[in-house]
Amino acid sequence: MSDRTQNIVTLILVIMLPILAFMAGFMTNEVFDIPLPFGPEADISAVEAEAGGFDLFWEAWGHIESTYIGEIPNGRQLTYSAIQGTLSGLDDPYSIFLEPVVRQEEIVTLTGNYGGIGVFVERNEIGEIRLVPIPNNPAAEAGVEEGDILLEINAETVLGEWSIGEVEQRLRGEVGDEVELTLDRAGAILEIEIEIGQILVPSVFYRILPDSPEIGYIRLSRFSGETSGELQTALEELQNENVSGVILDLRGNGGGLLDASIEVVDHFLDDGLIMRQESRSDGEKLYNAAGGSIAADLPLVVLIDTGTASASEIVAGALQDRERALLIGTKSYGKGSVQLIYDLSDGSSIHVTSARWYTPNGTQLDEVGLLPDIAVDLVAASENPDKDFYIQAGVDNLTLQLKETN
Repeated sequence: MSDRTQNIVTLILVIMLPILAFMAGFMTNEVFDIPLPFGPEADISAVEAEAGGFDLFWEAWGHIESTYIGEIPNGRQLTYSAIQGTLSGLDDPYSIFLEPVVRQEEIVTLTGNYGGIGVFVERNEIGEIRLVPIPNNPAAEAGVEEGDILLEINAETVLGEWSIGEVEQRLRGEVGDEVELTLDRAGAILEIEIEIGQILVPSVFYRILPDSPEIGYIRLSRFSGETSGELQTALEELQNENVSGVILDLRGNGGGLLDASIEVVDHFLDDGLIMRQESRSDGEKLYNAAGGSIAADLPLVVLIDTGTASASEIVAGALQDRERALLIGTKSYGKGSVQLIYDLSDGSSIHVTSARWYTPNGTQLDEVGLLPDIAVDLVAASENPDKDFYIQAGVDNLTLQLKETN
């Protein structure tokens, strides 16, 4: 086969791969009953004509191949570029392509099973990286305490432009390896060496607040298949400790599984609408509380910030609209759509926006977000980094609620 013929074959595959990827994805997810974009009866010539035909593509490619001074990408790079280009044509920021390494990281995030030290990583109001160790995991056992500020990882300074994901990636590794952290604990600089272990991170973390023993605190870091059961355990144990109210912390929670978010709301509502969804395949679908809630009457506030997105906005929006809880914090991110994930044969994946959802009062949150009922003073918070103004506002509101009900 000549180089020219080989290039043509490669490019045909590049052009067809997005179509094949979509078809494979729909077929492996046929439970969703989504129509194929090109069925056996489709008039491909009409599709080609609408796009201007492939002649224009070959014309452009001929100029690129004959004149481009740099290295022509290989077949896989061209394939990935074609998929990315196809998705970018949808003009939807959430319909995306993930290469295999990135997709694997996403799976780790949803399952919570990886080699690491066992900490939650968050950014405080002045941009510092704050650590919260997970009980019975390597970081906690090595002496890391909640509120420690991360300064260095293996003598590498933690940079302000690093995302939370980049910091988390640097704290992972092979089981048995070691990582050295430089921490700031209330002005004291500490060096702690931690052996990386196999971490199964729960999506729910809970405790009784030491200064307010009548109030329970529950943090949801993501929405996975285990979240509902973990939340039920947290609520049962906190109520067994006779808490009178609960703070539900959704700060920095970028979402996860739709069904998990519905199940979370179900723990706090006995009946009624949770959200409404509209999709091309199913039209309108209503999600209602199933009943039998274990915390329908427990006083509740919800903490949100700009990192509260997607599935966590479903929870916060439902509880706010149903007047079940006040929202405390800052405006949420604003993502009111649902994506289906299709894993491709090489470990990469595409996320395709398949539906839009609305809060019980009919609000669509894309680029809008949820407004808190009680806003946190970010200026004051930045001037007092050792104090969590969000939690304090939650405690103050719940304390007021409890006084009014007694």
